[in-house]
Amino acid sequence: MVKRDIKYYFAYFFIAVAIILITASFSIWFVGRIKDKSETLSPTFSNNISCSTFVIDPGHGGEDGGAIADDGTTEKELNLLLAKDLSLLLELNGDKAVMTRETDTLLYDKYGDLDNYKGKKKIYDLKNRVRITNEQQSPVYIGIHMNKFPDARYSGLQVYYSKNNETSKLLAENVQKNTHAYIQNTNKRAIKRADSSIYILDSLDCPAILIECGFMSNSNELVLLKSTEYRRDLATVIFISAINTAGAD
Repeated sequence: MVKRDIKYYFAYFFIAVAIILITASFSIWFVGRIKDKSETLSPTFSNNISCSTFVIDPGHGGEDGGAIADDGTTEKELNLLLAKDLSLLLELNGDKAVMTRETDTLLYDKYGDLDNYKGKKKIYDLKNRVRITNEQQSPVYIGIHMNKFPDARYSGLQVYYSKNNETSKLLAENVQKNTHAYIQNTNKRAIKRADSSIYILDSLDCPAILIECGFMSNSNELVLLKSTEYRRDLATVIFISAINTAGAD
């Protein structure tokens, strides 16, 4: 029995060491990516959102999978993976980042407003994402989504911005331009001013953008979006764009 306990002890020990090494390697890799991008991505805009809390919002979740690719990949899972990468980069840089969700769940019952949410889950989910954002001090909202279209030819990241705060447009331009310059040099998409159909951007008064990070209906782009390295590249560009908008002199 003692020998068995020792055996398990060493097994757990080596697992713990492996986790630490993997985490350390991941952090070092990310810091390297930040340094590489920082050396080439120069600040573009004035100091509009310094000392802010970045609210990172991975769209959908739980029973709402969002867009679904032909191979069964769901938008909600890709949104969450990318959002976690972006949040980690911000935290490593010393910025405050708040995730609206960190698990596979919808947020309609986060505040317990109703006893029965039947028929109201979607609107309360969206309302609560706005509520989470407004609870923060000097928030900057970054929504993470994926696109899908019946015509599989279409691809490329595109950013929508809120009309309610002028910094939203600057942040959107920064993300779109840097994506074109460093990840998708064939991407000629322009940023778009959100209308009332995008509830969150229409409701927020703080700087707010929603990023459609790519088309799950395009087989080549789907492969990239499912790639850990590509998602980290996207996260790095969004991160650099955000802090450049926030920290430029």
